[in-house]
Amino acid sequence: MKNIGQDRVLTGMLCAVGFEALYGLSFLFTKQATEMASIFTLLSWRFFVAVVVLSLLAAFGVVKINLKGKPIKPLLPVILFDPCLYFIGETIGVDRTTATESGVFLACIPVAALLASAVVLKKRPSGRQIVGILITLVGVLITVLAVGVSSSLSKVGYLLLVVTVLSYALYSVFVDRAARWYTGAEITYSMLIAGASLFVILAVIEALIHGNMTTLVTFPFREHTFLTAILYQGIGCSIVAFLLNNMAIAKIGVNRTASFTGVQTVVTILAGALLLRETFTWWQLLGAVVILLGVYTANVRKKRQEESTVA
Repeated sequence: MKNIGQDRVLTGMLCAVGFEALYGLSFLFTKQATEMASIFTLLSWRFFVAVVVLSLLAAFGVVKINLKGKPIKPLLPVILFDPCLYFIGETIGVDRTTATESGVFLACIPVAALLASAVVLKKRPSGRQIVGILITLVGVLITVLAVGVSSSLSKVGYLLLVVTVLSYALYSVFVDRAARWYTGAEITYSMLIAGASLFVILAVIEALIHGNMTTLVTFPFREHTFLTAILYQGIGCSIVAFLLNNMAIAKIGVNRTASFTGVQTVVTILAGALLLRETFTWWQLLGAVVILLGVYTANVRKKRQEESTVA
């Protein structure tokens, strides 16, 4: 039983790292894609591709998805908070604010998830988890502020970033609940259908307003860079990363999964420096080290505590 518990924790931790790494690399593709098309065009194609691919995988038996006879109620808050509210809040919020401001707001996600878990799920975080997440928060803030302090004073942007942080935190706790009835694949599939439905409608409305419906439909087939972006985000982020995150929450809980959030920042920094030749400062290096120290602190426990945290 002890080995089973340890394997469950290890699997959950690897899933959390995998999720953060995939999302940390996604900015490389998002940056290029959003210079070519609107946000809703990107999101609509991203979620559409994800639904098609995951549906084919389920049809061929590669992934098992069975939603029949299961209660729909546990899924509703999950899909409401992520992808619906989260992606709208993040997309518009980041666009209306500076990189520094959005980075500071998004760095608060682990803390918000910790609080949501304590209030909604009644799962009190351990002292190590609290200290580790706070250390990670400090590391992310050092990294963000190293780029330079700037402000937009956008009230709408600030409000939407708050919505983003709260949406992710609440999504995390409701995924924990939904895992009692649904597998990670089933939760992910439901999220993708909701995201595709919402963002395709928004993209079509946007295209009709601007009179470029043909562009919306044909754009991926004319621009290979955009096609690469939606394939990575649709398959790598929306399918693989969502699956990994939902599995991580189901196996090690919201609190522990949240402690890995800073890994995304580290991956983004390294990818920017190595692949895009972006500036890499000693302050960013310090921030990355502090982030990893926080992740380590939150996840190293005494052996006698290990089993109780997985139950």
